[in-house]
Amino acid sequence: MNNSIRTNRIVSLILALTLVSSLSAVSKRGTTAASFLEIGIGARGTSMGNAFVAVVDDVNSLYWNPGGLALMHKSEVSFIQTKWLAGIDFNNVSAAFPMGNLGTVGVALTSISIAEMDVRTIDQPEGTGEKFGASDFSATLGWGRSFTDRFSFGANIKYIEERIWHMKASSVAVDLGTTFRSQFKDMKIGMSVSNFGNKMQLKGDDTLIKVDIDEEKEGNNSKINAHLDTDYWSLPLIFRVGVAADVVKLPYAKLILAVDAAHPNNYAESVSVGGEFNVMDMAFLRAGRTFYLDDNDEDGNPYSLEKLNVGGGINLLITRNMRFKLDIAYGDWGILSDVHRFSLSLEF
Repeated sequence: MNNSIRTNRIVSLILALTLVSSLSAVSKRGTTAASFLEIGIGARGTSMGNAFVAVVDDVNSLYWNPGGLALMHKSEVSFIQTKWLAGIDFNNVSAAFPMGNLGTVGVALTSISIAEMDVRTIDQPEGTGEKFGASDFSATLGWGRSFTDRFSFGANIKYIEERIWHMKASSVAVDLGTTFRSQFKDMKIGMSVSNFGNKMQLKGDDTLIKVDIDEEKEGNNSKINAHLDTDYWSLPLIFRVGVAADVVKLPYAKLILAVDAAHPNNYAESVSVGGEFNVMDMAFLRAGRTFYLDDNDEDGNPYSLEKLNVGGGINLLITRNMRFKLDIAYGDWGILSDVHRFSLSLEF
């Protein structure tokens, strides 16, 4: 009897391990909504290959790690405009304001959109004469505060919306982040969880159909209004952890190296490596790359399209209390068009 029970447990364990292995082998690509939330914000972080969760200490903390808001000493407003892949327009405006012992408060608005296209059907492949468009939008309210001289914590709440033609989906999500500065060469450790929230479901007039609820009866209304039921889709939940350190520190220059690991719920895990060379806090050179750990096609080739990222920036003192920042980034996306990003910031 005991041997039988033990055998059944072993068989159950083997079946469970087999099931887990088979599930982990299934690709997670395309399994979430609101994929625009995965587009890195700010030319500085993206030019470092997205190795930024422990580095960020400016207004772009609202995207990468809200704990970085606490490291800001001055207010900052940022404007970003990017021609994303496939002719998509990506725009972001962010602002953050330190408020003393209350911490730092920030807001951000992000939108993407495409040009209108012709509505085509099977019966009218050349177009019906109608046009349709698609757009995504998010509004973020963030807060961060230092609790010791080495540890800071931050949180965001965001409203997310997606639209296509007459359909709309929306959700609310939160981000959490921390930053810790160690005693070893001021090495920083950052962690963040982004986009933890409700699932999204498209609703609108495009699912409207006419049905006959009982085709066997005569004389009843055969054109009752009804809607097709669309699926619920999760948000792109991302967990990031990273370390960064000043590996070279000279009187007029320093070199920051950073390494991040990311675990998303809709793609393979990745490791990002990046660096920033700073000359007198006025001129910057950056480079980095993201490596995906296990997400290959049937031939064993990686699906990752993004290659090397490079960029730079300038930081100019306009008045005694005001600085102008310009950052640029270039990303090589292989068979897709290259991506050029520009960030303009004003610190005051």
